[in-house]
Amino acid sequence: MPIVPLYGHEAVRRRFRRMFEAKSLPGSVLLEGQRGIGKQRLALWLAQLLVCERDDKPCGGCMPCRSVLDLRHPDVFWVYPRPRLNDPNATAEDVIDDLAEGSAERLEKHGLYARASGSDAIFLATTLTIVGKAAMSPAMGRRKVFIVGDAERMVAQEGSDQAANAFLKLLEEPPADTTIVLTSSEPGALLPTVRSRVISIRCAPLADSEVLAFIRDPEVKSALDALALPRGDSERVSLARGAPGDLLSTTAISAARAAALRLLEASATRGPARYATALSHGSSGARGAFSDMLTELNVLLRERAETAIAAGDVHGAYAAAKAAIAVTEAQSRADGNVSPQLTSAVLMDALQGVPA
Repeated sequence: MPIVPLYGHEAVRRRFRRMFEAKSLPGSVLLEGQRGIGKQRLALWLAQLLVCERDDKPCGGCMPCRSVLDLRHPDVFWVYPRPRLNDPNATAEDVIDDLAEGSAERLEKHGLYARASGSDAIFLATTLTIVGKAAMSPAMGRRKVFIVGDAERMVAQEGSDQAANAFLKLLEEPPADTTIVLTSSEPGALLPTVRSRVISIRCAPLADSEVLAFIRDPEVKSALDALALPRGDSERVSLARGAPGDLLSTTAISAARAAALRLLEASATRGPARYATALSHGSSGARGAFSDMLTELNVLLRERAETAIAAGDVHGAYAAAKAAIAVTEAQSRADGNVSPQLTSAVLMDALQGVPA
């Protein structure tokens, strides 16, 4: 069974169609927006638009369109965070085999997957594989499409400058038969050298009617019914807050958000409780639960900044925005071998003044 249909994003889809028809679609695109709104699914729709054989693109019925949704099109290469391969000298074939395994898991779930663990990433071997495959001719049609989901998870600390420069060169000047689509819910965590080489397109959260259509999809309903979620449609729409993909990760998100809230509350205190909160994050292993906590902390800060702005609290909004910058910087450091305890201690100083 193919992955579930794309819901919402009609305005972005119309924009892509206009650019495609005008032959003005950029070679490198960044889809940015809130986590869980379907950016990677939208990227697959764009891949269909680019490889479709019929006039009414994307038709969804031709072999290339079906192959994209079956995750078996040889010219559509979907990359996303995965566990690090055991072999430190992993080859392109190893990477492709690993991604094929991951795609088989996603296809089995009809594309209804929980968000990647904080310990997963897009490692150097995968980046080099993208560069290598981009230099090849298309296998089935006339175009190749590379989708890099959660692009902020690309590990920048590994490898040589030569490898990093090769990927940047690819983003800046992709081959004429190649389109590269990055997606990110944390575009501020992307390297400036990456952001400067792509055209950013903002994707909005889904309207309640679109979320409702999504959760009523038979495959989606079956997946959500298996989770500890409210059973009613209205409760699920409210819980999704425009990002229905997050419903599939409710347990992990709730734990990460609780940890983020504890850190934020501890930043306003002094004494043992403050330091106990920092120490609770451990001395190593910044990826994983700690990275998930930082993601939710940024969400909390955005919410508090918006609330402060609505209340006319300029100083509170500024404090939340400034703290978000510090959290984003901590997220980039979390890709390396940093101490969650020390990072938390530093962050609590940056979080002081954020409105409750």
